[in-house]
Amino acid sequence: MKLTVPLMEEGSVTVDGTTYPLYDPFIVIATQNPVGSVGTQRLPDSQLDRFMVCLSMGYPDHASAIEILKGNAGERITKLQSIITKELLTDMQKGVKEVFVHDSVYDYIINLTEATRDPSLFNLGLSPRGSIALLNMAKASAFIHQQNFLSPEDISDVFFDVVSHRVIVNPSAKIDKKNALCRILETTPLPRVQL
Repeated sequence: MKLTVPLMEEGSVTVDGTTYPLYDPFIVIATQNPVGSVGTQRLPDSQLDRFMVCLSMGYPDHASAIEILKGNAGERITKLQSIITKELLTDMQKGVKEVFVHDSVYDYIINLTEATRDPSLFNLGLSPRGSIALLNMAKASAFIHQQNFLSPEDISDVFFDVVSHRVIVNPSAKIDKKNALCRILETTPLPRVQL
């Protein structure tokens, strides 16, 4: 049996030469332990680039930690209730696509992207796929804030979550990733948009 899984990009899987479309909407969520990866392998950079954002869940709050200790954390899974319908999610995705982007904001995103390719700071900069993810995530942020246009603030709100797992800092720069990305946001001129 031969299995081909291009599901993150093409939205389908192929088994023994037959291609099956996946449900729409289709979302991939993965977890990664920050340490202790014995028995697992780190994803290659090209695969990490396919994930739109990288978020840290942090530690559970005090009450949740107590529930975990009591062994009640698993019970919540059986009590989950839907908070959104497939139709509403699909409508929201359409709404995100309709968020207006001024040419100067496209230029701003590319300026940020090109700044991550500065070899004095980075060994690996943001790819075109990363630029697209930054645009789409920022448009989603604008939509959530009930804006019908994309602002530089929407971009800076999602910048770290979209970019941090895609770039590799140059060790000789003697700066950590967060500070390098902060420097880019601080030094890249904002677009002058009149909406």
